[in-house]
Amino acid sequence: MALRDELLKSIWHAFTALDVDRSGKVSKSQLKVLSHNLCTVMKIPHDPVALEEHFKDDDEGPVSNQGYMPYLNKFILDKVSDNFDQQDFNRMCWTLCSRKNLDQSKLIISNDDAFKVWCIFNFLAEDRYPLVIITEEIEYFLRKLTDAMGGSWVEERFEDYRLHLNARQQNLSVWELIGLVGSGHFSKGMDRQSLSMGINEVYQELILDVLKQGYMMKKGHKRKNWTERWFVLKPSSISYYVGEDLVEKKGDIQLDGSCCVEAMQDKEGKKCLFLIKSQKSFEISASDKKKKQEWIQAIQTCVTLLRQGRPAPHREARQKRREQRLKQQAEQEELELRMKELQMANEAKQVELENMRKVLEEATANAAEEEQRRLQTQTELQDRYRMDLEREKMVRLQMEEQVAQKSTELEQYLQRVRELEDMYRQLEDALEDERRARQDEEEVRRLQARLLEEESSKRAELEQVHLRQQKAISETEAEKEELQRERREKEEALEEAMRQLEGLEEERKGALEQYQMVMKKLEDATNNTKTWKHKVAKQEGLLRLIQPGAKGQRLITNWGPAAFSDAELSLREKKWQEMKSQGQ
Repeated sequence: MALRDELLKSIWHAFTALDVDRSGKVSKSQLKVLSHNLCTVMKIPHDPVALEEHFKDDDEGPVSNQGYMPYLNKFILDKVSDNFDQQDFNRMCWTLCSRKNLDQSKLIISNDDAFKVWCIFNFLAEDRYPLVIITEEIEYFLRKLTDAMGGSWVEERFEDYRLHLNARQQNLSVWELIGLVGSGHFSKGMDRQSLSMGINEVYQELILDVLKQGYMMKKGHKRKNWTERWFVLKPSSISYYVGEDLVEKKGDIQLDGSCCVEAMQDKEGKKCLFLIKSQKSFEISASDKKKKQEWIQAIQTCVTLLRQGRPAPHREARQKRREQRLKQQAEQEELELRMKELQMANEAKQVELENMRKVLEEATANAAEEEQRRLQTQTELQDRYRMDLEREKMVRLQMEEQVAQKSTELEQYLQRVRELEDMYRQLEDALEDERRARQDEEEVRRLQARLLEEESSKRAELEQVHLRQQKAISETEAEKEELQRERREKEEALEEAMRQLEGLEEERKGALEQYQMVMKKLEDATNNTKTWKHKVAKQEGLLRLIQPGAKGQRLITNWGPAAFSDAELSLREKKWQEMKSQGQ
């Protein structure tokens, strides 16, 4: 399903490029060419009759995208597999849409770099049509591009651009994104080559799933010689080439959950060695310890992802960002729903208060009418009383009683009027409370809006802090592993030195024992020599040692030629003197 979504994005660009008048419809002849090209690039057998049969009721008129989608799903996408080159597929769709939408004269990047930005847009765009890329993903792409170029991220410049986006819209189309990158607005101070290299590095990571690449030395399996190769690490394999142009590929190292990588000791004059155990074992030599550790960590990460069945890190991060946005959108919708419920409750309360006000107004009107009737009746009674006063003097007492009774009723009526006036004042107080409640509600709404803005900014800050913490943790772990390795090497060297010291101690003890034995023998030999010297001294006149004669001139005595020469005689005298002095 993920492959189909990615293919649909590229096909959508090609279809909209064929829709010249932007009516959402494309002629059948153009769709035939598009379908044939799609089948050719994706290595699917093309059925030229299928399109005619699918739209046989509309032979002359255009075909809408809604009508083309069933054909596309049934005859093309349902048959697709991953045995085709997706880059060629993207190139074909790019060629169709770039001719009508790309103005190369206004860009400082090449057509190939624009194509790579187009592919990155499709990867980061939302899964809804028409395709757009939101502000968060724009910032993610520009940050990666700045890091790849070796520049520093200028937050203020992007904040100004974010305000510009919010004033106009909150997303960009693919051609607007290419124009933004190609204009060099976020790459000021960088040359075109650096910008092109940065786009290529981001393209390789996000689109080609290249997690790491670089030169290293590799030991051969047959001749056992070391050769420099350009290594490219992907989530499931490591490919190595003759050079970084990727023209001549020399082999692949397939990775799976059973693979492992481990550091090795320096040997054969090579340093920074590590071993990759897959179907075969590969000995690799990095240029320095840092790159060795980076490669080991990257390969171990790939193996861990393969064991857990997880996608590449950048794809997993994209999914997490989308899930986070969906979660925030759901929370926002829930908050809006709650606000609507509160607003409806407030409106119901207002309706109730309005009904109460109408009831009180009706009661006041009735009271006024009754007062008016009372006054009219009183006037009539007073007129009648004046007219009948003289004639009805006899019944004055009766009339006074009636007047007293009427006065009592009047007092009760006045009391009722005062009560209605009190109710009217209470109604005015209630209306004043309602007005204050509306003001408080407006303040609460403004406070909620401000809190939402602060929460959004805090979340962005927390995400940045989280990324920095993850980076610091990874660097700390790398330094920790390096220190542990150095500590282990020092411990091994110390143990070897201790063993050598113990060996020297044993040799010293043996040499001391031999020395004592030699001293004892020498002492015995000295005692024997003294004894023999004494005997020789006594027999010196009678004994003459016979030794091989020298070729030199011999000593002549009275008895004839001597058995030794003058030199030998002087030497013997010297030795005898030394032995004599030692004996004394």
